[in-house]
Amino acid sequence: MTRYKLTIEYDGGPYFGWQRQKAHASVQQAIEEACFALDGSKPRLFGAGRTDAGVHALGQVAHMDLVKNLRADKVRDGLNYHLADHTVTILDAEMVRDDFHARFDAVSRTYLYRLIDRRPKLALDKGRVWRLPVKLDADLMHHAAGNLLGEHDFTTFRDKLCQAKSPIKKLDELTVSRVGAEIHIHAKARSFLHRQIRSITGTLAEVGTGKLNAQSVADMLAARDRTACSPVAPPDGLYLVAVGYKGMF
Repeated sequence: MTRYKLTIEYDGGPYFGWQRQKAHASVQQAIEEACFALDGSKPRLFGAGRTDAGVHALGQVAHMDLVKNLRADKVRDGLNYHLADHTVTILDAEMVRDDFHARFDAVSRTYLYRLIDRRPKLALDKGRVWRLPVKLDADLMHHAAGNLLGEHDFTTFRDKLCQAKSPIKKLDELTVSRVGAEIHIHAKARSFLHRQIRSITGTLAEVGTGKLNAQSVADMLAARDRTACSPVAPPDGLYLVAVGYKGMF
């Protein structure tokens, strides 16, 4: 058996999330079926993290064991051949040590949320950007985001179905900036709560419209009350950008 680390890009729109499910298509299932077609075995794919239905990835990481000892580039190209009908691409494959684990060895996860504040509907980026028909103040959003940096109890920004043992997380980075016609929110942490970024994004969007201010965000965090959270942002604009490991970033 040979263990391979995969770096994966996907459009999450057609899938009901990363994790394999009985009745719905998932990214994990698509890749596992491609592995079976390539290797003849039924390897289990372990991802660095689960993404919800409609969430995308630019750099998801996963690992699996194959019976055949194939060159890494052959694994990448072979999987992509069998994924031709899917919105999933293997960007890179590499052989790793037998005890490498995509999830438990990860030391950071970086996400991007894309918003666009324009009235006209989206013709090209529908499903990939959250469109708001009113202008947003990115500077106010960035200022308010500063209240969420560091280690906190993020109960307010935690989905009620979250399975994490503790609501305490440490946000290492949270920035908001205007990039051309879009507003980008970047977030980095060792791990996140279920829908934490989408909950934060929905709140920061209300700061951008003037409905809330920086103190409002600080008060919401301190409340440790899920009902204090603003409406959760849709999955459309969320991307898992990269997963960091020791020796990387």
